[in-house]
Amino acid sequence: MTHLPDDALAPDLAMIERLAQGAVAALPDPWRAAALSLALRIEDFAPGEILAEMEIADPFELTGLYEGTPLTEKSVMDQPARPDTIWLFRRPILDEWLDRGNVTLTEIVTHVLVHELAHHFGWSDADIAAIDPWWE
Repeated sequence: MTHLPDDALAPDLAMIERLAQGAVAALPDPWRAAALSLALRIEDFAPGEILAEMEIADPFELTGLYEGTPLTEKSVMDQPARPDTIWLFRRPILDEWLDRGNVTLTEIVTHVLVHELAHHFGWSDADIAAIDPWWE
């Protein structure tokens, strides 16, 4: 069992954001440039209105969310009201990371981010597996 120093702190919102930005930077072309156009929001938990809309009682059940119109459904005539956004929720991500115990924090953040990008891009399971081998 690994023991952490007494003064060790849980990764903060900024750390999760840095890991997510690193995952975007590591995406293959042409996905990287397109992913950079998405807004990225990192919060401890999903806002109450999102949980209510999705009928989720336990905020630990939602690690990430894509909010927007998938590229496969967009039209050049669409006028976006706000930018498409990927939300990552720190506390549920950390909870899943600790529960698994066999993946790095970078791997779990990348996994959640790629899952949300799949909603935006309309990726198939094969597309996802090519980017995130965790899906194999």
